[in-house]
Amino acid sequence: MLDMAHDGQDMLRADTALLTDLLSLTAIVVPAVETVFDAARARVKDTVSEAGRVSAKKMDAHQTATHGLAWLATYVESLRQMRAWAGRLHDQARFGEVEKLLLQISFGEYLAQIKGGILMNQGEIIRLRDLGLSPNETTALDIPEIETLIAYGNSQSARIRLVELMQERNADVTVGASGLDEELEMIRDQFRRYSIEKVEPFAHEWHLKDDLIPMEIIEDLAEMGVFGLTIPEEFGGLGLTKASMVVVSEELSRGYIGVGSLGTRSEIAAELILCGGTPEQKEKWLPKLASGEILPTAVFTEPNTGSDLGSLRTRAKKDGDTWVVNGNKTWITHAARTHVMTVLARTVPDTNDYRGLSMFLAEKTPGTDETPFVDPGLSGGEIEVLGYRGMKEYTVNFDDFKVKDENLLGGVEGQGFKQLMQTFESARIQTAARAVGVAQGALDVGMQYAKDRKQFGRSLIEFPRVASKLAMMAVEIMVARQLTYFSAWEKDHERRCDLEAGMAKLLGARVAWAAADNALQIHGGNGFALEYKISRILCDARILNIFEGAAEIQAQVIARRLLD
Repeated sequence: MLDMAHDGQDMLRADTALLTDLLSLTAIVVPAVETVFDAARARVKDTVSEAGRVSAKKMDAHQTATHGLAWLATYVESLRQMRAWAGRLHDQARFGEVEKLLLQISFGEYLAQIKGGILMNQGEIIRLRDLGLSPNETTALDIPEIETLIAYGNSQSARIRLVELMQERNADVTVGASGLDEELEMIRDQFRRYSIEKVEPFAHEWHLKDDLIPMEIIEDLAEMGVFGLTIPEEFGGLGLTKASMVVVSEELSRGYIGVGSLGTRSEIAAELILCGGTPEQKEKWLPKLASGEILPTAVFTEPNTGSDLGSLRTRAKKDGDTWVVNGNKTWITHAARTHVMTVLARTVPDTNDYRGLSMFLAEKTPGTDETPFVDPGLSGGEIEVLGYRGMKEYTVNFDDFKVKDENLLGGVEGQGFKQLMQTFESARIQTAARAVGVAQGALDVGMQYAKDRKQFGRSLIEFPRVASKLAMMAVEIMVARQLTYFSAWEKDHERRCDLEAGMAKLLGARVAWAAADNALQIHGGNGFALEYKISRILCDARILNIFEGAAEIQAQVIARRLLD
């Protein structure tokens, strides 16, 4: 225990906004919040259990508590990973003033929310009492260290100082050291340069015209190895880590989420084939995916099913050496000009849940804007959307569409849902990375506008509330970034990380939306004009809380894992 007054006054340095002994202070705090989380988990589990087992019906009935538990767990993990990040930087003699402020402000704000109410979104706040905790069960939070961090951690002076440093170090690629190794930072620099040169200057025009991302960009990314980034070398890929995929997705999405998401299609398809494909399917498909010779699209969602994939109605019936597919799919990204569809369909008769589903690698002919679908038995149309436009969204209708028997993934029926579940960790890590990139893009344009725009004879950035918005963007981006890197690290070390990936996606999506919303507010009326980039970034950010598992579904999945 640190020797300090209960009001924390002696922890403040007179010459800066920083608290003294920050690493010791935060190290003491983490076990305290873990203690409260353990109590909350026990309370919620007791509430939603029946006959000693967690009841799905009771989880639904007590949804606020169960989802609140997921958010509390995410905050606890956020603090844990921020402290671990700071410790590593300290050991490397890289824990400078910027990094200290990021740590201090994040702890100050997240501890205040844990004690007072966590923002699940703008209109929903979860408090510890909603989880069934009594005041006596939260006394672990009543320690001087937490009181100090809440009182002084996220102060106006700390936020103002952080923004001053952000202006001084405007050339830095990230606000604060990422904590990644030199190789990964070299990858970041490469894709940041590419994004600045080939993506950022044109992305807004693509968005406004609702154009597909030019094929030249796709060809560039193929040449740079984006589509085969994590595919093993034996199948023509680069054989790099999930962490490298995170960095690439982050920096490309910073320029334009559509470009950052191009690799997601290949990531999902490759993961499906690597985990569930036959040797012949791996040899056939993976080299073509890695090189960009073929572009894939994921065809899972159906009208009126959303996240309930187990209730899918699209059916495939065996007819000799082919499967005949009938049904309707929706929200299919990049469907028109792709070469292969990973299609989830029901093949086992008289089933109505996930056990009857199979996965197919369905070949198709790339279409055009005018004629998106050209193959017999395949039709559909574009869904007009607010943002996330670069690949476009489509409905896809199957009417006696033929798929070769050899393209049944794994060669076995009824494995489709299991095969898909194996991809969720990577997909959610990738989505979290895209969210970090979008948030960083919002900070980039918000910061630039705040410096350039003059009001009452002063730059906007000189006003404390504007500076505070920018500071909190930077802080939460680093929090989401560290959660994302941790989940990727776990995946790279072959550890189960669905919980960590889910948390990263859950928080990252909220952070991206908050960053875009605040950056638009900094723009004032101009932010509402389509000609300004921030209007696009706001629209792009909004999808992150919906796709790859809506925030509510994500919280449900996290809670289920915590309670099992």
